[in-house]
Amino acid sequence: MASLFKKQFKRRHPFTIKEGDVRLGKLNRGSVDDWLVETSSTKETVGKNFNINKVFKINLILLLFLGIIIGRAAWLQVVKGSYYYELAEGNRIRVERLESKRGVIYDRLGRPLVRNSANFLLYFVPADLPKDNLARQAVIKRVSENLEDLKPEDILNLLSEIKLGSLESYQPLFIADNINYDKAMKLYLESDNMPGVVITNKTRREYNLYSLSLSHVLGYTGKINDKELAKFGSEYLPIDYIGKSGMENFWENQMKGANGKKQVEVDALGKEKKIINQEAGEDGHNLVLSIDVELQKKLEESIIDTLQKNHLNKACAIALDPNNGEILAMVSFPSYNNNDFARGMTQEEYSKIADHPDRPLFNRCISGEYPSGSVIKPVIAAAALEENVINENTSFLSAGGIRIGQWFFPDWKAGGHGTTNVRKALAESVNTFFYYIGGGYQDFQGLGLERIVKYEKLFGLDSQSGIDMLGEAGGFLPTEEWKEKTKGEQWYIGDTYHLAIGQGDTLVTPLQVANYTSVFANGGSLYRPHIIRQILNSQDQLIGEVDNTPIKHNVVSAKTIDIIREGMRQTVTAGSARSLGSVPVEVAGKTGTAQWSSTKPTHAWFTGFAPYNKPEIVITVLIEQGGEGSSVAVPIANEVLTWYFKNKVPLVKGD
Repeated sequence: MASLFKKQFKRRHPFTIKEGDVRLGKLNRGSVDDWLVETSSTKETVGKNFNINKVFKINLILLLFLGIIIGRAAWLQVVKGSYYYELAEGNRIRVERLESKRGVIYDRLGRPLVRNSANFLLYFVPADLPKDNLARQAVIKRVSENLEDLKPEDILNLLSEIKLGSLESYQPLFIADNINYDKAMKLYLESDNMPGVVITNKTRREYNLYSLSLSHVLGYTGKINDKELAKFGSEYLPIDYIGKSGMENFWENQMKGANGKKQVEVDALGKEKKIINQEAGEDGHNLVLSIDVELQKKLEESIIDTLQKNHLNKACAIALDPNNGEILAMVSFPSYNNNDFARGMTQEEYSKIADHPDRPLFNRCISGEYPSGSVIKPVIAAAALEENVINENTSFLSAGGIRIGQWFFPDWKAGGHGTTNVRKALAESVNTFFYYIGGGYQDFQGLGLERIVKYEKLFGLDSQSGIDMLGEAGGFLPTEEWKEKTKGEQWYIGDTYHLAIGQGDTLVTPLQVANYTSVFANGGSLYRPHIIRQILNSQDQLIGEVDNTPIKHNVVSAKTIDIIREGMRQTVTAGSARSLGSVPVEVAGKTGTAQWSSTKPTHAWFTGFAPYNKPEIVITVLIEQGGEGSSVAVPIANEVLTWYFKNKVPLVKGD
């Protein structure tokens, strides 16, 4: 059999084979080389030509691919392990937040000024939306049909910014809020069949329960924006609300509370199936303001009435306790309705308010900077007494003004006020007296610029008072260097005269005026004005109180304080504010008429305190372009103080 095979093989393949030997030959198959190997044991095998040098290259290639695989595995499991773990767990276990209740705000007698109301909000979890494009569009269309103001393309635009599969896709994506009850319930029932759609109940703030003018004080909350979200990080979600202005903003950390959390198991649609673990949060703290809401309402009514009678539209007023710096009332007009902001508004609606020429969002009490007019004169008189430039008996003749070369600096009263000492100068606002003590005249040496600025700063001008509100301005006091740098002019004696009577470039805020008036009212202490009195927990138990320690004692001597007080009292008994004599208690004060334009009416000022012997309230009024302080600002103080002392209630809850 073997010999037969060999014979046949030889006829087909023309080459010779000897046993125990190997011979090389060519096959008739073109370029393909085959080997036939016969061993000494007559066993024949077929093999392939193999270059040993190729083994090394093949091993390198295999090692390279193996290194890539190992490196990729290390990247996925070590570097990005936690990321993909969270993605995987997000399909099964979710940690959801239990939102705390925002703290409320009371006035000083415990009357609520804001409340939390129901607000139905809809959001998407993009990762849970249907992966099928048609199914996803169906969900979006159904949501849009329920929310008539929201078009499908609006939702698609929001979703286009989210990268599916990222951690961001598991974060809530705000779609709409302030949904009415019927629509919210319909969406809630349908949401079980709409993967990735969540309808939830958050809270919305309701304000102005007593007074529209509280908008500037309370501020408002609104949906957090991208900038705020980046700033506060993990403390908030894109669907959260945050304090935007006023007390809501300044005391955000105290009122927002600490959220709880629960760990839940979800199904393939992202819907909750079982609660695994739950941790309770802590509701926000409640705030007790120093504001007396009834006084706030009365001050608001009086200002509105005055503005309407005089065809004006801009004014502000502050009432505070001179013995501790507590703000009792703060009114700024025009104002705005903070409920509009809390509910949300369109860009067009916001622009209408923000771009209004009268600036209703602007709190004039703390942010407005105005020429002081004559309400600065008590400070100038105190400086002159402290520096022994004058004493209480020093007198000058007011004959209608003084002349320096070609320049004439007038009194407001033609013919002058006659012989004038410091008390009469305050009572009748005699300019000539303040020209003398401010800049000097002939052989009389006045305070001069540096000492005037020194004492104005001592009384809190040219700096923020530190009130617990954002947006406070610091006012402005001019100097020689400032004038030379900004105007390219040297400082003249006329500039010092203008500084001494509150004209020229001096700027003050109404809050600063009220605060330094308190120094004369309380006997020499300067307080930090504040609106918060107490912080309570969610059960209204006391947590803390605001420190009422003065920031400065004995700003000037007791003797100087007494003289200035007597001059301010004389303003009411015999001077420019005699109409205040009808108030049930004795009042002391100072009027002011501030020039600010050569073509428009002056600003009208009044600042004062009562009762004279034991002051418990300071009131400062500014009417923009109101004219004379004695005829426009004083009547407001008269009406409010009369009401206050006829209807006075205990200032502290429980007294």
